[in-house]
Amino acid sequence: METLSDSAKLKDLFKQAIIEAMEEKRDLVHDLLVEAMEDLAMIRAIQEGEESAPSSRQEVFHILEAKE
Repeated sequence: METLSDSAKLKDLFKQAIIEAMEEKRDLVHDLLVEAMEDLAMIRAIQEGEESAPSSRQEVFHILEAKE
């Protein structure tokens, strides 16, 4: 039977393993977080677009040209 202290030790081991992996693979963790944030931003943009009025092709190109 698993005791409470065994469960706590296992939890601590998992925490240490995750922290160690994050420290050793810092670039990978960074890239994953950046990609997740970009995905969330894209989802938000799509949701906002679904709630807004349609834009004409001319309006879109006018905005894009103004950014240059």
